[in-house]
Amino acid sequence: MSVDRMMVTSETLHNVRYEIRGKLARRAHELARKGFEIISLNIGNPAVFGFRTPETMRRAIIENFEASEGYVHQKGIFPAREAVVMQQQARGVSGVTAEEVFIGNGVSELIDMSLRALLNPGDEVLVPSPDYPLWTAAVNLNRGRAVHYPCRPENGFVPDPEELAALITPRTRAIVVVNPNNPTGAVYPRPVLEAMARLAERHGLVVFADEIYDQIVYDGAQFVPMATLVHDTMCVTMAGLSKVYRACGYRVGWAVISGKLSVAREFLEGLELLASLRLCSNVAGQWAVQTALGGYQSIRELTAPGGRLYESRRVILESVASNPVFRLQKPDGALYAFVGIDRERVPAFDDQEFALELLERKHVLVAPGVSFNVGYNDHFRITNLPDAATLKTVFARMGELLSEYASRPARAGTVVEAGQRFRK
Repeated sequence: MSVDRMMVTSETLHNVRYEIRGKLARRAHELARKGFEIISLNIGNPAVFGFRTPETMRRAIIENFEASEGYVHQKGIFPAREAVVMQQQARGVSGVTAEEVFIGNGVSELIDMSLRALLNPGDEVLVPSPDYPLWTAAVNLNRGRAVHYPCRPENGFVPDPEELAALITPRTRAIVVVNPNNPTGAVYPRPVLEAMARLAERHGLVVFADEIYDQIVYDGAQFVPMATLVHDTMCVTMAGLSKVYRACGYRVGWAVISGKLSVAREFLEGLELLASLRLCSNVAGQWAVQTALGGYQSIRELTAPGGRLYESRRVILESVASNPVFRLQKPDGALYAFVGIDRERVPAFDDQEFALELLERKHVLVAPGVSFNVGYNDHFRITNLPDAATLKTVFARMGELLSEYASRPARAGTVVEAGQRFRK
């Protein structure tokens, strides 16, 4: 006689969220299957909006496809790792060899592997808020505790090192720095990054530098590689082909361990063990790394005045400026705008409710601000990947809906108090 046992999910999933591909995205898929044309701004996926991977990268994969049929070294093929080393050296990072470079199935896999190699139950990791939610999820999945440090809208979404320092406890193991930032587009000034590096060094913390958008900056904003500032503790820099080279589907990312390598021996051994357990990452895509990093950097054309990304961002800035309901800290990098709403003009605004109604009625999909682990519900994220005409349409539809919201009375309990996620 069989037993009807409910197959419940693991308790490790209870504090894991990834709403960017959650219920709203599933509802958008349902509507699309019914024939509605959905403008999906919830994910930074360049291929969906007509961007192509550079031809030279595609040719590199084709020419080496025959060499991609077997397993390779768990850290990745040597030409790819050596190309990453050369990029790091050109940026002023010293002491790194191919032995300190790991190629993974995108940065996402490397985030999970790195945290798994580092954390014990109850260890704390300082994660920015707003954050790219995979960081919070991966900390929780690997038995740690994500402690969010505020990157406040009124401060341009740039962290305050003193606020960050106040969150450090004996259980703190690492600081996550996402720069240029997703979801806000903030590009951190050198003095702030230097203060964060010194803080990590004083407390012996690992610095995880998520730099997947490293070359996507606008209007002269200066990206400063974190590894050039971290010397007396371990720094793990993560980047890849997905965004700068418009190759999300290749699933190729890398992690570079630098800084005080004398303290990193066990971590490196643990990371290599985990890399070995998954045998190796996608081989074909790795052949594009050397060509990508050593070739013509077409991203600079896209982010310069007149370029596709620059002009789409300009439309976002102009659309926000033309409607007093919107609030926006100008994004200086990455592929997103984290748009706020003036609560005095729209007292009934709730980001999740707005996102659902915008999808159902206007067929536009955005990511609610609370998806990014913030303590307020008056923001949402969009991507600047669509062309200018599409973005103008989007803001017109959002404006129509927000005009209706402005006439609705505020409901009790709709406002989430800012800062409630942060330690006092």
